[in-house]
Amino acid sequence: MFAVYAESFSTDDPLSGLVVGERPDPEVPDGWTAVTVKASSLNHHDVWSLRGVGLRSEQLPMILGCDAAGYDEDGNEVVVHAVISDPSWTGDETHDPKRSLLSERYQGTFADTVVVPRRNVVPKPAGLSFAEAACLPTAWLTAYRMLFTQSGLKPGDSMLVQGAGGGVSTALIMLGRAAGFRVFATSRDEAKRARALEIGAHEVFESGARLPARVDAVMETVGAATWSHSVKSLKPGGTIVIAGATSGNNPSQAELTRIFFLQLRVQGSTMGTRTELAQLVEFLNVTGTRPLIDRVIPMSDAAEGFAAVASGDVFGKIVLTR
Repeated sequence: MFAVYAESFSTDDPLSGLVVGERPDPEVPDGWTAVTVKASSLNHHDVWSLRGVGLRSEQLPMILGCDAAGYDEDGNEVVVHAVISDPSWTGDETHDPKRSLLSERYQGTFADTVVVPRRNVVPKPAGLSFAEAACLPTAWLTAYRMLFTQSGLKPGDSMLVQGAGGGVSTALIMLGRAAGFRVFATSRDEAKRARALEIGAHEVFESGARLPARVDAVMETVGAATWSHSVKSLKPGGTIVIAGATSGNNPSQAELTRIFFLQLRVQGSTMGTRTELAQLVEFLNVTGTRPLIDRVIPMSDAAEGFAAVASGDVFGKIVLTR
């Protein structure tokens, strides 16, 4: 079958290990189902995989991709939940120490077919296109959990999204506006600040700029470059929800004194559950909110999308279609 996969790793030139070609058709274990992929979307995770993060050389070749929407074996339109938990695990799948994402332990979604546990498929409503649905399982689910499970925000509360532009940050802006939060956003790029206003931010600021008022929660995926600003932007008792650190893990100023003196809360957040994915799908179905798609590319031209993600030349999600 057709597939886009990692054949080797390179820290300096990750795309050198990317191959667009053929892989054997997958076997379907008991309790699993084969999903015919119509659309998938790119994530930073896919570029990091080409750098060898989360993968070992003995796992290669590995089909990349976490997200997919398509048809199950019965012809139903479905969205694939990317978190594969241990079969014996009950409760929140993101707490399972044995969990993995598609393209880590199991072959990913950039292919004609992806095989997943039957419990990992969620019905896709007719009102969502395959391209839109393919944006949900990683970036939009991460944003949904950050906002509605981890942040403690209530309608009318204020929030700051650091680094407007990527899939998670654009999802946070759009979901936050639809949920009735006051949304601030930052970006180093003037054009991205303007786009953030267009998709729902109430106000936008240059990275590191002083806000007109402190916020109830900060949505943090940038890490070291914005951490000090995130802490300083919070009201007493506020919350930073962190789901990534694309600029690095170790900020030069941890701001520990400010954190304990103002009784701030730092809440980690990773992906989301199958239940939350189903709730996200229904939220979009009810509100009419739709994922922001930067561009749609044939999966055969996947290298173009990988290059855009690696360079940061993206606002929203890049979708690969079959």
